[in-house]
Amino acid sequence: MSVEMNFDGLVGPTHNYAGLSHGNIASSKHKGKAANPRAAALQGLAKMRRLIDLGLPQGVLPPQERPLVPGLRALGFSGSDGQVLESAFVHSPALVANYASASCMWTANAATVTPSADSADGRVHFTPANLTAMPHRALEDAQTHRTLSMIFGDANHFAVHAPLAHTPLLGDEGAANHNRLCYAHGQAGVELFVYGRDALGPRTDLKFPGRQTLQASEAVARRHGLSASHAVFHPQSAAAINAGAFHNDVVCVSNETVLFFHENAFDAPSELERAIKLKSERFGFAPQFIMAPAKEVPLGDVISSYLFNSQLVTLPGGAMALILPTQVEETTSTKAFVDQTLAGDNPITQAHYLDLRQSMANGGGPACLRLRVVMDAAQQAAVHGGVVMSHAKIDTLERWVKSHYRDRLAIEDLGDPKFLQDSRDALDALTQILDLPNLYDFQRSSA
Repeated sequence: MSVEMNFDGLVGPTHNYAGLSHGNIASSKHKGKAANPRAAALQGLAKMRRLIDLGLPQGVLPPQERPLVPGLRALGFSGSDGQVLESAFVHSPALVANYASASCMWTANAATVTPSADSADGRVHFTPANLTAMPHRALEDAQTHRTLSMIFGDANHFAVHAPLAHTPLLGDEGAANHNRLCYAHGQAGVELFVYGRDALGPRTDLKFPGRQTLQASEAVARRHGLSASHAVFHPQSAAAINAGAFHNDVVCVSNETVLFFHENAFDAPSELERAIKLKSERFGFAPQFIMAPAKEVPLGDVISSYLFNSQLVTLPGGAMALILPTQVEETTSTKAFVDQTLAGDNPITQAHYLDLRQSMANGGGPACLRLRVVMDAAQQAAVHGGVVMSHAKIDTLERWVKSHYRDRLAIEDLGDPKFLQDSRDALDALTQILDLPNLYDFQRSSA
């Protein structure tokens, strides 16, 4: 039997509020404030624990090495690692903030994933996102490729592709702009690729970047062996992007037969519904569209609360549940729409509200923090066991966080050589917990 396994990003020790993400309203709003990395990591682990308690398989993806000293060396800074960091920070605190970002915690951007039921060769396919739209995120794809290759290393079951080239033509933001609809996880379905711009026919009505390009989405679909019957390509609306929905998963989420979205999520939503219905007939299921009307749920409320950046999951037994940030419960219009949805004629019967305020303050909700991977039993068995979560593993990680993470981190702390060493000590201990030796550059260079 196939199931969907969520791989959550473990928040790294450099979690901070540098306001690096143009078009991300929450990130800009909290720029310069002190962050609490310890609380952020513990909130993320609590979410993983809740998914396990609901009977769902759960994995973790480790944070990346930050501050990224090799990246600063490549810019011409020299000396010991501590001297490189200090001199770079004196030169430009903003530069170091980019090389110290903990943004890889949002693993919805780690890769696009196609399950074996859809791919031509019957394997699960991953393409790590190149994230070229933002300088701090464009640093991630090489390590993401290495990490995914270690976790999903069995070539009989998995194909981990290299990231797309770093060009304006191929801006790829990963699963945050990718949805899949199907009768059940293990059955063939329709993959919806949402793009912010056609790089060969640029839009002129965007205030904020349209990060995902049509050309990148098409390239990923080809790599993953998707036939035309499996793939739908559709633009995100300019209204959503300009309001702060920098990724489609801020205004839309899917699970099996359900597409849960805001009225302003897409250009021509009725056209999109027709395209999905036409393709879904081939696979023997009828899609269910649950749309929040703009007059009842203002787009601004959606973006501030992250209603649609929820996880929509199928529980054992077949019912669906929403995993939501507490901001949805605290916003009148979004709470009313959730209640209306739960009372309606659809598979969604539960709502679980979680405190993810540290991540939310940087613009990442429950859906941002997870990468969905559908696998059958043999594929699940082939996953690297060290990253498969259990209550005991979460207990261990909570102790690790409390031992290594600071409860306050300001921008000026990022240039401190002691903080660099503390972060490396934390990551070195983590690789032992997850059984991922030599995952990081600093470990291989000192081996």
